[in-house]
Amino acid sequence: MIEKLVIANRGEIALRIQRACRELGVRTVAVHSEADRDAKYVKLAEESVCIGPAQAAESYLNAPAVIAAAEVTSANAIHPGYGFLAENADFAERVEESGFIFVGPRAETIRLMGDKVSAIQTMQAAGIPCVPGSDGSLGDDDEENLNKAESIGYPIIIKAAGGGGGKGMRVVHTESALLNAISLTRTEAHAAFHNDVVYMEKYLERPRHIEFQVLADEQGNVVHLGDRDCSMQRRHQKVVEESPAPGISSSMRNEIGNQCVAACRRIGYRNAGTFEFLYQDGEFYFVEMNTRIQVEHPVTEMVTGIDLVKQQIRIASGAALGFQQEDVVIRGHAVECRINAEDPETFLPSPGRIEQYHQPGGPGIRVDSHVYNNYLVPPYYDSLIAKLVAYGATREEAIVRMRSALSEMVVEGIKTNLPLHRKIMLDEKFNAADFTIHHLEQNLIQQ
Repeated sequence: MIEKLVIANRGEIALRIQRACRELGVRTVAVHSEADRDAKYVKLAEESVCIGPAQAAESYLNAPAVIAAAEVTSANAIHPGYGFLAENADFAERVEESGFIFVGPRAETIRLMGDKVSAIQTMQAAGIPCVPGSDGSLGDDDEENLNKAESIGYPIIIKAAGGGGGKGMRVVHTESALLNAISLTRTEAHAAFHNDVVYMEKYLERPRHIEFQVLADEQGNVVHLGDRDCSMQRRHQKVVEESPAPGISSSMRNEIGNQCVAACRRIGYRNAGTFEFLYQDGEFYFVEMNTRIQVEHPVTEMVTGIDLVKQQIRIASGAALGFQQEDVVIRGHAVECRINAEDPETFLPSPGRIEQYHQPGGPGIRVDSHVYNNYLVPPYYDSLIAKLVAYGATREEAIVRMRSALSEMVVEGIKTNLPLHRKIMLDEKFNAADFTIHHLEQNLIQQ
C-alpha cells in the first residue's frame, strides 16, 4: 500500500491529489518551486520540498530533483498529475527503477501511446476506428508523399508524431502547399519535441471532440466510465467540457467504450487513461490516448460517482477495481468551465495578485481551485486558476446552474476568461448542442 506520496505537480491538481490522499490515509509530500513556496497545497501537505527556482525546466520538469525529494522524505510513491512529467516515459521508468511506485501506466505503455504514429498503428490493430491517413510516418520521397495525400483526399493535416496540446499541426488544402507544410512541421516538431517524425491524416472539417475515460488495474480488470465532449476549444486547447457527450446514444457509447476496454486489455494498460476521438457524421475516429489523469476528469466523477484520483492511487497500490462495467451508471449531466488568468479578448496571460476571490456555491456546484484572496498568480506556468463544475439531473439544468455560478464567481485584481464562459453558456448553438470544434473560434471569439 502506498503510505507516503510525492505530488510532482502544482496548482489545483496538486491540491486535488492531496485531498484524495487524505481520504485514503496516505501522507503527502508537496514538491514546489521557489515561486510556489506559499501555495495552499504546500501549506496543507505533511511535508514539502523545494526542488528549484521558478522556471519549470529547473523545478517541476527536473526529474532527478523530484526523485530526490521522494528519497529524502522516505516516500514510496510519486503521482505526476497532468502536464510537466506526467507523460514522460523516461521519468516513469526512472521512478520505478529507483524503487518507487509510479501512479500511472508503465513506461513502455506511455512510450507506445505517446508516439502518435505507433499509437494509431496499435489502435488499428486493436480494431479501433482511426482517421484515414498515411498509416505511418512520412519519408523523404516527395512523390510518395504527394501520392499519399492524393489518395487520402484534401484537405489533410500534417501532425508531429511526438506532438500534443495542439502543437505540431498544419492543415493543407492544396497539393502545391503540401511539401512545404511537411518541411515546416518537421522543423517545428524537432524544435518543440526533439522528434521530427510527422504523419498525415484526412482533415475532418466539422467534427466534435469526444473522449472516453478508462480505468485498468494490475489484475486485468478494465472498465470505461463513459464519454466527455470537449469540442469547445480555442487553438486546440479545451475551454468547456461536459459529460455525457450530448447526442450520443447509449448503445453507441457502450460500443465505443467497450472497444476502448478491449484495446486496453490488448496493450496491458494500467491505471487511468483517456481515448480521444473526433466524431463526425455518426462516426468515431481515434486521435490519441492520454496516459494520465485529465484536466476535465471532474465531470466524469460527477456523473458516475467514482473518484478517479483515489482509484489511481488504489490501482498503483496493487488493489483490484472494486466494481465491474455493469456497476458503472451514468446519472445526470455535468459541465466544466476552465477559468484562466488571461485577458478574455486577447487571451494574453494575466498574472498578478488576486485582490478579491469569491467561489460560487449552491446545489450541484463544485470548484477545484488552489487560489485565494491575495494569492499571487505566477507568470511562469499554465494560466489555469480554477475549474468550475456544475451538475444537474439534465444538461439543461447543469447549464442553468453553471450560468448562476458564473454570475456569482468573483476574481478581482487580474483579468480572467469569466466573461467568455458567461457568453458560451448563453450561446444558442451551445445550448442546442449544435457545435463543432471550430464553433468557439468562428462564432464566439473576436479574431
